Amino acid sequence: MNYFFHPLAKKELDETIDYYNECQDGLGIEFAREAYKTIQIILQFPKAWPPFSKHTRRCLTNCFPYGIVYQISIVAYIVITFLSDIALCL
Repeated sequence: MNYFFHPLAKKELDETIDYYNECQDGLGIEFAREAYKTIQIILQFPKAWPPFSKHTRRCLTNCFPYGIVYQISIVAYIVITFLSDIALCL
């Protein structure tokens, strides 16, 4: 099954990579690797995570405080957003 990013999710991903690279050289690359690794796990086990809302699920990354919110459709998995778990605490 294929996947694609919602345009805002791609923008969030790029901005988060830039943010982590500003914090520490190379950290953004590590975040990108972790994000894409998490997406690969979602592709292998799409229903492994409980519903996040009526039409979405969320899979947490291992090394960063982010979750990937996605939808399962007939033709592809749609990455909706990269949600910081820090935002959930506010």
